[in-house]
Amino acid sequence: MPTNSTPIQLSRFLVLTMAVTAGIAVANLYYIQPLLAEIAAAFHVTQAQVGIAATLTQVGYALGMLMILPLADIREKKTLILIMLGCSAGALLFLAFAWNSTVLSIASFAVGFTSVVPQLIVPLAAQLADPKERGRIIGIVMSGLLIGILVSRTFSGLVGEYFGWPAVYFIASGLMILLALFLAFRLPKSPSTTTAGYGKLFRSMASLIKELPLLREASLNGGMMFAAFSVFWTTLSFLLAEPRYGLGPDAAGLFGLIGVVGALAAPVAGRMADQRSPRFTIGIGMVAVILAYVCLLGFGYVLAGLVVGVILLDLGVQSTQISNQARIHAISDEARNRINTIYMVSYFVGGALGSGIGSFSYAHFGWTGVCVAGLLTQLVAVYAQVHGRRREQRLSLAERNGT
Repeated sequence: MPTNSTPIQLSRFLVLTMAVTAGIAVANLYYIQPLLAEIAAAFHVTQAQVGIAATLTQVGYALGMLMILPLADIREKKTLILIMLGCSAGALLFLAFAWNSTVLSIASFAVGFTSVVPQLIVPLAAQLADPKERGRIIGIVMSGLLIGILVSRTFSGLVGEYFGWPAVYFIASGLMILLALFLAFRLPKSPSTTTAGYGKLFRSMASLIKELPLLREASLNGGMMFAAFSVFWTTLSFLLAEPRYGLGPDAAGLFGLIGVVGALAAPVAGRMADQRSPRFTIGIGMVAVILAYVCLLGFGYVLAGLVVGVILLDLGVQSTQISNQARIHAISDEARNRINTIYMVSYFVGGALGSGIGSFSYAHFGWTGVCVAGLLTQLVAVYAQVHGRRREQRLSLAERNGT
């Protein structure tokens, strides 16, 4: 908890502020997805080549979290958040001026690397929350984050269709500046939780991975769930551009509004994780994602099938994400940001893997290949879930036997 003498009150307004901040900041990572077909045409490159930019955004985000998030355990968090918003504004402006696919890829990586503010906000909310309400508070903040992910596609699709794709990033850069000005007056200061140096803090993450099997399980599980999410959203604009649909980036973006149904379920998932168990909610989420890809495989060329698939996919992924975060944030107060770093780096490595596999699968095997790739990610996720449950059962049996 913060070390200052006056505790920070987690008011409803502050929770809402953190949710909105997370949503606006995380949107930077997803603006590109509905624009991929348009960007490929603008730079005269293939779908697989432009898909690299989407992959590098996720890779940059994972590396940014790995390098920057541990600082939140040893630095004042408000200042760190404001600095990263400024860096993000600059990276977005760089991307808006990209003049070829190589510069686009470099700028996309920079956008990902600097867009770590949401993962500074979520641990802050967990730190300030009453432990009995942690799942619910995380669920509210994550609702803002997830709605930001989904609405970002609608925004970029519509703006890209009528004003061109660079306009999306000019506007996004301005939003980062406005957000930084607002938070400078509204976000409370939150001192560090440890006095360890950065090098020692960074090295300690290896020990956390070794010592915390629950963290390893959640990281593998979460990474594969987000891989399934990225496989679909990276390739949706390509599917809708096919003659069978003949739709542009605006249509791809509008599918984000459908996914808001899943995002709105985040607080419900958080309460369920508080009342029952995160593992229970994670199991439900996995079933939803598997059903989503079965639906997309059988009915992906039917608009109604796509709609049902999007709802199930987003509902499953978001429920799992809330539950995973509820359980990892309960592991340790002092190491919360480092634990979150390990988890979220794994999560977005999975997202980068999903973006790359999705683009490759679509280019070589079409929509069927995309759906098969999504289902394969769930085999790994189910393995992590089953293995973790067996580990808990062994520990419970050992405790009952007094060993």
